[in-house]
Parts: sequence; structure tokens; C-alpha cells
Amino acid sequence: MKVAVTGGTGLVGKALCRYLSEQGHEAIVLSRKDPEQAEGAFGKDDHITFIRWLNESDKPEKELEGVDAIVNLAGASISKRWTEEYKKQIVESRLQSAAEIGRIISSMAVKPKVLINASAVGIYDTSHAKTFTEEDSDFGSDFLANTTKKWEAAALKAGSGIRTVLCRFGVILDKEEGALPRMALPYRLFAGGTVGKGTQWLSWIDIKDVVRGITFAIETGELSGPVNFTAPQPVRIKEFGKVLADVLGRPHWLPAPSFAIKTVLGEMSILVLEGQKALPEKLERNGFSFQYPELKKALSDIFYH
Repeated sequence: MKVAVTGGTGLVGKALCRYLSEQGHEAIVLSRKDPEQAEGAFGKDDHITFIRWLNESDKPEKELEGVDAIVNLAGASISKRWTEEYKKQIVESRLQSAAEIGRIISSMAVKPKVLINASAVGIYDTSHAKTFTEEDSDFGSDFLANTTKKWEAAALKAGSGIRTVLCRFGVILDKEEGALPRMALPYRLFAGGTVGKGTQWLSWIDIKDVVRGITFAIETGELSGPVNFTAPQPVRIKEFGKVLADVLGRPHWLPAPSFAIKTVLGEMSILVLEGQKALPEKLERNGFSFQYPELKKALSDIFYH
């Protein structure tokens, strides 16, 4: 199987390309950087190649004929402070990559069988009481929800005529990158505790289940539209902290009040002070088996294996 991956040097992209290589598949990373620079994120791997895109005069479609799938993970990180200028970059980077994917697909003589596009459970309204599956359309009205709605619409337009899967990622757990190292740091310093009220939901997923799930989505022809990429056992943030403390052998005692987090993070504080209980109904219905359905098992494996 030959898979093109945009955003291939990010958290999910690197893990996905390495997983595809381990499974004997070919990954083609589309990057703004020169191939030699992009290759530095991986090291030498005969199953991973690199081509440029999103630069003036780039025509990656010429090198993508014959790909079975395109996985679009490109977009500016949401982990930086959301100034008005940076919020525009978050939105525009996602719409630009989706539009370019659409142009590439439309120009290919033989189109890929499927487009897999990143999305987020942040599209749902924040709630301490509701449970969201892919059938729900109770979407939020905050910046992240509105951005995700635009992103999904652009992806569906890009994938018009081929099967399109929208991966609504929860909080992705990885030892080196993403949210988990930041969440673990206070505990490592013996200063961890409940964030905000503690009753907000955290829909999480282990990075290894993310890449297995994307590969499953590529190979499962019945899967299309929005798909929640979350573990089947979401937890409230207070429970998450207690499990994290237990795994790290640290106390869980020093709370971080909401007003302090809002002062430090600004509008981005919604990522930790609000949340959604999102369940992976479509993945499970189609036969996907999670390697890490339960939080303690996932965190123990991440930190000690």
C-alpha cells in the first residue's frame, strides 16, 4: 500500500509514517521543506520518501500517481497562545492544505481510494453531562468548534468523489510530544493536582491506537464521514490526574484554579477547562479493537515501556 501524508513531521505524521514502514507499506511525506530537511525528522528509511508541496511551482501530483490514500494532517499547531493573528493562521493553514489536496486529487488521472483528514472532537459543544457520538450534530460555537467545522467542510469538498474520513481526534497521548508531557510536568515536580473544577471530560487516545486507527480507516471501505478517534473509556480530568499521579508515583494534591489557567493560557484555556465525552462508536461498530482502551494501561505503557 502506498500512502501520501501531509503534516508528516508532526506528532501523528511521524508516528503514522513509521508504523506504515514497519508494516511494509510505503509512505510519501509532503512537506514545505526540502526533502533533505524533512528526512532529518525520520532518519534513513527506505519505505519513506519526501516531496515538496505548498511552495510556488510545486506540483506534487506528478509524484503521487498510484497512491492508495492521502492522509491530510497539515495545519498550524493549536498549542500556541491564540492571539488574533495566530487564530487566523490556525484557520488559514487548514483551509489552504485542504484546498491544495482537492486540487491535487482533481488533477490525478487515477485518484486515491480514500482521503483521511484530521479533525477534532472540539467540534462538539462542551458539556459535563452529554455523551457525543458521530451521529450528534450538537456543535460548539467557540473558536475551536468553528474552526473544525470549516476544516471538515473544506476536507469534504477536497475529497468530493472519493471516500472521505474525518478523524475527530481527542487528546492524543504520547510521551515526547503533545499535551501529555505538559500535563505530567507538574506531577514530576510534586506539584500536580486537579485542573479547574475537575468534572470536565477528557476524551483521550493513545498515539499507537491513532496510527492503527488511521490504517484501519484506510483499509475499511465501509468507514466514511466523521469518526471519533477517542478511547472507549473517557475520563473526567480529576480522574485523569489521579491516574497520572499513580502511574508516576507522585501525589495529586495541588489544584490549579480556573482563573489562573485563564490568565496564563487566555482563550486557549478552553482546551483544559472544558471538554466533551466523545465515544468511538463508528470505529468499534466496524470492528476496530483498541490496544489501549483503559487509561492506566496506556499511561503505564507510555512511561515505562
